[in-house]
Amino acid sequence: MTTTALREDPFVHPALVYRDDHEYVEGTTRFVSEGVAAGEPVAVAVPAPRLELVRDALGPLGAGVRWIDMARAGRNPGRIIPSVLRAFADAHEGARVRIIGEPVWHGRTAVEYPACVQHEALINRAFAGRDVTILCPYDGRALSHDVIADAHATHPVVISAGRRNASMFYDPDAVLARFNQALHHPPGAATIGFDAELLPVARDFALAEARERGMTGVRLQDLNLVVAELTTNSVVHGGGSGTLRIWAEGEQIVCEVRDEGRLSDPLAGRYPVRPDQIGGRGLFLVHFLSDLVRTHTGDSGTTVRSYIARA
Repeated sequence: MTTTALREDPFVHPALVYRDDHEYVEGTTRFVSEGVAAGEPVAVAVPAPRLELVRDALGPLGAGVRWIDMARAGRNPGRIIPSVLRAFADAHEGARVRIIGEPVWHGRTAVEYPACVQHEALINRAFAGRDVTILCPYDGRALSHDVIADAHATHPVVISAGRRNASMFYDPDAVLARFNQALHHPPGAATIGFDAELLPVARDFALAEARERGMTGVRLQDLNLVVAELTTNSVVHGGGSGTLRIWAEGEQIVCEVRDEGRLSDPLAGRYPVRPDQIGGRGLFLVHFLSDLVRTHTGDSGTTVRSYIARA
């Protein structure tokens, strides 16, 4: 266990493990009601069916609450910190803020789950020292024992059966290391190497391969931007060259860029972008446009993988 959970910090990050709708509604509405009574801005970001449960239970008390469908806003877990949590907290700077954020739900795929756990671990870095409380509900009925164990590892406090306890297993840095998994591409992936001179060739290659696999319209434009940002990052920050791979996986097109650089900041791409900001938007844009982003970094290089629905 790290000592992070024992330090005095205005940031509070409890997990709520619930086992039925009654526990869910009781825990979330108490959290919201306490915030409203204290005059704190409150946001609730959970999947739509859960959103309705909380909103109906609160009634008029929820009139000033910001309601967000997490299944849409947080489909890519890498978008949640900058575009949901930081967006709300930064809009109320100077006030203590309360947010309910439910990034893990039954139906998340095995491919998505590592990104969800990394997100939960990174919340603790992103909000350290800030006057923010983020409550993360976990469905103890539908989610596996391993998922609930990861909730204990990424949250310093766990609320279960009405009891609030410090987690004995809190260690977000160990979680980040464990889920920094090597990404293996299929043998049939279309592949091209690139450097600064071949950037346009790599982008044209990606567009042609995506079209051949059924991608059209706006999503093709999104993929073009993602490939442009990732390949440019490799040239500028990843040793001057890289390898681009692209393939179809279910209803998604997957594009992957690997280079010899090392991603030193695990929050890269998860900082909000200021309107006047010059540069530093690349990975943020990749997260914003993708339905999922997976990353692996180490001494031998960095791989960033973007999943984008074909339509």
